[in-house]
Amino acid sequence: MEWDTIAAISTPPGEGAIAIIRLSGDGAMKIGDRLYRGKTALQDVDTHTINYGHLVHPTHEEVIEEVMVSVLHAPRTFTKEDMIEINVHGGVVSADRVLQHVLAEGARLAEPGEFTKRAFLNGRIDLSQAEGVMDMIRAKTDRAMSVAMKQLEGRLAREIKHLRQQLLEGIASVEVNIDYPEYDADDVTLTSLYTQIQAVDVEIDKLLKTAKQGKILREGLATAIIGRPNVGKSSLLNTLVQDAKAIVTDIPGTTRDVLEEYVNVNGVPLRLIDTAGIRDTEDTVEKIGVERSRQALQDAELILLVFNANEPLTKEDEALIEASIDFDVIVVLNKTDLPKQIDEERLQQLVPNRPIVRTALLQEEGVSALEEAIGSLFLSRGVEAIDMNYVSNTRHIALLHQAKTSIHEALTSAEDGMPIDMVQIDVTRAWEQLGEIVGETAPDQLIDQLFSQFCLGK
Repeated sequence: MEWDTIAAISTPPGEGAIAIIRLSGDGAMKIGDRLYRGKTALQDVDTHTINYGHLVHPTHEEVIEEVMVSVLHAPRTFTKEDMIEINVHGGVVSADRVLQHVLAEGARLAEPGEFTKRAFLNGRIDLSQAEGVMDMIRAKTDRAMSVAMKQLEGRLAREIKHLRQQLLEGIASVEVNIDYPEYDADDVTLTSLYTQIQAVDVEIDKLLKTAKQGKILREGLATAIIGRPNVGKSSLLNTLVQDAKAIVTDIPGTTRDVLEEYVNVNGVPLRLIDTAGIRDTEDTVEKIGVERSRQALQDAELILLVFNANEPLTKEDEALIEASIDFDVIVVLNKTDLPKQIDEERLQQLVPNRPIVRTALLQEEGVSALEEAIGSLFLSRGVEAIDMNYVSNTRHIALLHQAKTSIHEALTSAEDGMPIDMVQIDVTRAWEQLGEIVGETAPDQLIDQLFSQFCLGK
């Protein structure tokens, strides 16, 4: 497939050791050679080499930059097209100056994600692998990075393609039966088709069982910090994030909105949600914050339930315990450096079999114990098995559920004695839905939308 030559800065803006301007397309070498001066022209050097030289103005030979140019000849490149990567001194002006000269020589500014899109359209990677690239860029922990790397390597794609092949074999046997009925019997074909799609259903189930853990690895464990006003919720957020995101004062009700922050706790990705203190209030603004806090509690996958050790349990505390009891909860007993007034025995009765961590957050005491408790809870979910093939992408999970529904409809039709060509319709639909995961049956609009989420130069 032939396109014009695209170019973009591939490194983040700002000062650094180097910046990289990337070109891809049939004209990449020619454009590079119009600016590059070195021992050998770029189109004549060996592929996968780095070449020292200078970029000069094509008409009056003024030196633009001192460069190292990576040369990659098609098809052994990321896009399967000719590519060059011009390494210049880091800095916004230098990189932008070189890019402008490259564009003046005939390249077009790449759209967001266009290099990866070309890799997909040229068959270098499938759609799930392209999404793996995005997940690697956005990974917040080593575990998330490992899951994204496996997706980029094509582990999920291989499983999906294997399932599609099994369905395709079933579809093909039905087609043969319809076209050449004298060579087969409906009941024999239906029996074999039933067995094939039943096996696919089992494999889809296995993938979907990893979805919850996979989403946590990709998006973070939604963790709500819940408690009455002024028990130290914002101090807990700031301690875990190690940044003053929330205002910490002695005035109850200071946090009036829901604050969110991502944090890596011992390799566990947490999406921390610091909520307004939950209590009855007449303040209109605080009421809105309290309502949002209640919603955050319902949406959470983990609750850090904070109490003051220097105060007795109140009815509000007990109401929060009752609202949280069906969730994964870690109890944070704060202000343990002050004279103790809370009845811990009563607290343990109210939250049985839940870890209780004692902290003095303003003195940063007990933080390590809390992090260990979070890590233990996370690993108890089975997420430590990094070698597993986790399904973490919301789009993939939705399509697997759709394919499973189609397969169940096919199985039901077969059990009800429906004509085999009617059963085939549902099997074909499942085959197409699985194909959307790897991009083999995905609509162009979806593909464009997915790649538009990438950054420039990727």
